[in-house]
Amino acid sequence: MKVSREQVALNRERIVETAARLFRQKGYDGIGVADLMKGAGLTHGGFYGHFASKEDLLAEATAHALQRSVQRWQEKTASDPAGGLSELATQYLSTRHRDHPENGCAIAALGPDVARLGPAVRSAMTAGVAGQVAVVEKCLAGEGADVAAIRQQALASYAAMVGAMVLARAVDDEALSQEILAAVRAQIPASAPS
Repeated sequence: MKVSREQVALNRERIVETAARLFRQKGYDGIGVADLMKGAGLTHGGFYGHFASKEDLLAEATAHALQRSVQRWQEKTASDPAGGLSELATQYLSTRHRDHPENGCAIAALGPDVARLGPAVRSAMTAGVAGQVAVVEKCLAGEGADVAAIRQQALASYAAMVGAMVLARAVDDEALSQEILAAVRAQIPASAPS
């Protein structure tokens, strides 16, 4: 039976959504194509009708997850950019985010994996980082603020948040994990650098 174009598009969307979640949860090497397709409720045989490789799917799933993340960050900070960074940091550096990578930041969940992969995946990651850093910059921008100092603070704050999440997930000591998250939360600036 021939599948309609609309159904093909829906199937691809479902594969990408599922892969975005499962790659963040299990890592690139932690899940195979068969399990990704099973998670999407489709057969393994249909995978190569949509994607050239598992890495090709990771590139699209990463781009998808990060586009959604940037959009959520923009929405969250739109009404109050000055207070938005503190709110972003509080949510990002939370136990909930730490314990549910499948619903969280693709950068923190997949960054080490992506560093070892090809240009398409790294390009998707780069676009996501640039988008998230731009939101942080907007939160820090103040009237008459030094653009170079804002950029530097945004990059440092963003890197600290991502690094803290990676470390908090990696350690097996709950108290240390919480301490890492709290320490970085306390260092995220609430306003533009002076």
